[in-house]
Amino acid sequence: MRHLFSWTFLFVMLVFLMLAGCSSDDSDTKGAEGEDNSTQDTLIYGRGADSVSLDPATVTDTESFKVTQQIFDTLIDFEKGTTELRPMLATDWKISNGGKTYTFKLRKDVKFSDGTDFNAEAVVFNFERWMKGNKSDQTFSYYATMFGGFKGDKNHVIKNVKAIDAYTVQFNLNRTFAPFLKNLAMPPFGIGSPTAIKKGGDQFGKTPVGTGPFSLKKWEAKNKIVLKANENYWREGYPKLNRIIFRVIPDNAARLNALKTNEVDMMDGLSPTDLESVNNTEGLHVWYRPPMNVAYMQFNTKRAPFDNKKVRQALSRAINKQALIDAFYAGAASPAKTFLPKTIMGYNDSIESYEFNLEKAKKMLAEAGYEEGFDMELWTMNNPRSYLPEPQKIAQAIQANFKKIGVNVDIRPTDWSTYLDKVHEGVPDAFLLGWIGDNGDPDNFLYNQYAVTGSGPNYTWYKNDKLTKLLTKAQSVTDKNKRIKLYKEAQAIIHQEAPDVPLVHNKEPIVGKSNIKGFKPSPTGTDQLYDVYFE
Repeated sequence: MRHLFSWTFLFVMLVFLMLAGCSSDDSDTKGAEGEDNSTQDTLIYGRGADSVSLDPATVTDTESFKVTQQIFDTLIDFEKGTTELRPMLATDWKISNGGKTYTFKLRKDVKFSDGTDFNAEAVVFNFERWMKGNKSDQTFSYYATMFGGFKGDKNHVIKNVKAIDAYTVQFNLNRTFAPFLKNLAMPPFGIGSPTAIKKGGDQFGKTPVGTGPFSLKKWEAKNKIVLKANENYWREGYPKLNRIIFRVIPDNAARLNALKTNEVDMMDGLSPTDLESVNNTEGLHVWYRPPMNVAYMQFNTKRAPFDNKKVRQALSRAINKQALIDAFYAGAASPAKTFLPKTIMGYNDSIESYEFNLEKAKKMLAEAGYEEGFDMELWTMNNPRSYLPEPQKIAQAIQANFKKIGVNVDIRPTDWSTYLDKVHEGVPDAFLLGWIGDNGDPDNFLYNQYAVTGSGPNYTWYKNDKLTKLLTKAQSVTDKNKRIKLYKEAQAIIHQEAPDVPLVHNKEPIVGKSNIKGFKPSPTGTDQLYDVYFE
């Protein structure tokens, strides 16, 4: 009996230890508060919404890029905390042929996380994949907006991509294109493993493979994404963390409580009203993201009454931007009068913002034929965004002012991933969104928002041939002063046409444990975590 008991006991203990090991490997909980974290190698990041896909070429949302930034590398990178360029998978490059040819030398001995080789053929494969996209299915909409369409389209920037040898790749352009290098550094153009892309097909977004510091371990939809260190990572000594867990906690207050109770290590989407509490909490630190964003309300200009410029102008005058800042941003934002932030080259400071004036707004509605007002839907996401910390409350504030001029607003809060789909399909009358600059170039803010219809983030469906010509010309001009002049002229047209209402440019706080080191927020909203560690 004793021997039977001993072997049974031993077997039970072995099973217990095995299960405990499996459980701890994917755990998103922390030890007791105050425990020794000197050897902590897992960062748990709390955020408001889940990623849409982990194929960076198919998405346009920051929540997806926050994760793909850790899995994929681009040819060129941004210096941490800035939009200045530095080498990444390409070690150097040469520009020739009047700015129409770019030749890149690639980093050698780099492998994808599946063990396959990175080389010039892999770069060509990725760009050929993106170039063959289709506007009708929007698969690679970011590529189309940043490079003028797809292969065969009139304004497509890239003529061809060639592998000169195993570690040299050449891009030949159809026209001079000033933002080309900055575009290449953007997260959507992370280089994926050709083997994994072929194997994954349409499901590559669930089985991503890049050359980045981390690889995907598991994804529990609307709950958490677990990344593990890439054993094949080419930067010696990195990443410093063994795992990163992106955990979804939709409510701002609940997310902050999770940080304070040691369930997460870092979070974004802090309600501005909680900033004072955070500053008074020992063991927490606040980082501020360099401002390069805009929150806005856009109209579906294909649909009455929003196809009427006077209606759009009237509604622009019925939004009290400063009141929104005081109520929902704790003053840590500035009113936006143009889509472009002041930090971006070409900002037109001479534009006069639409003054908040309900009486004038009501008069303009009458002049447009809507003296009795009208009914409309205003869609908003039901989770916070860095540029919209309390989207539903902001929508309610707009609703209250619109009611005073006879416009009855039905607010439609919607889950984030569904929300983006519906906005893209043109379902809402009007909607709240925001834009975080991808590369620090004005083209990234203006061209894809206003010059391309039926693709990318131009969800207003606004079309203006003169504006499109201006923004296309600005892409092809390399003289900085000439580009600035063109962008200022473009902003004046957009302001007059009012396809949207720029609301605020905000200063986003990120909060985390004070023993987190190496973290430097990016103005693009997609932070690099390969050298982050716990002190």
